Amino acid sequence: MRLLLKIGAVLVAALVLYNLWIFGHVVYWRSNNPSTSAFMDEQLARLQEENPDAELHHKWMPYQRISANLKRAIIAAEDAKFVDHEGFDWDGIESAFEKNVKQGRIVAGGSTISQQLAKNLFLSGRKTPWRKMEEAVITVMLEAVMDKRRIFEIYLNVIEWGNGVFGAEAAARHYYRTGASSLSAAQAARLAAMVPNPRYYDEHRNARGLARKTRIILRRLSYAELP
Repeated sequence: MRLLLKIGAVLVAALVLYNLWIFGHVVYWRSNNPSTSAFMDEQLARLQEENPDAELHHKWMPYQRISANLKRAIIAAEDAKFVDHEGFDWDGIESAFEKNVKQGRIVAGGSTISQQLAKNLFLSGRKTPWRKMEEAVITVMLEAVMDKRRIFEIYLNVIEWGNGVFGAEAAARHYYRTGASSLSAAQAARLAAMVPNPRYYDEHRNARGLARKTRIILRRLSYAELP
């Protein structure tokens, strides 16, 4: 029993230290830009298994230099209540759960922009109950330390948009040979439609359903509220 208690104490201490390490990064990134993320590092390692010289396409772009069209498209597509919730969209989570139960498989996520950022910055791509719990803890940290504008700025700069393509600027260059500041509404809506499965859409740019999703996002642009 004593041994079990000691092991438990060590595990708790390790968990506390790990979360303090994460919290320190969140505080630092409130005013400093992250140069990479856990997901970017994971994808770079994957690419370098096939090509040791592989590099990611990524360039940081300040919030004010990213097209409002893209900002509205991402919010319309990924998290319509972003400016109002405190990290979790409970109605969205309930709706996603009901859809998944009805289909008997995962067809909807319900994750907010804050939750997606928590996962991308710190966690692996493996889906486990532990990861979801840690994602929730990090989401609370992000919402407590950063304002919505900063959360969204980092999100737009680190999310995946193709095979080795990360962030709005790299995506705009990769797909349209233009900067993130110059994206049209149609271009922005198409990029937003690609977010759930960017590597697939990078290789299948005429995939069935992508055009339909783009049209839906375009119709919702005017309703998207920006931080």
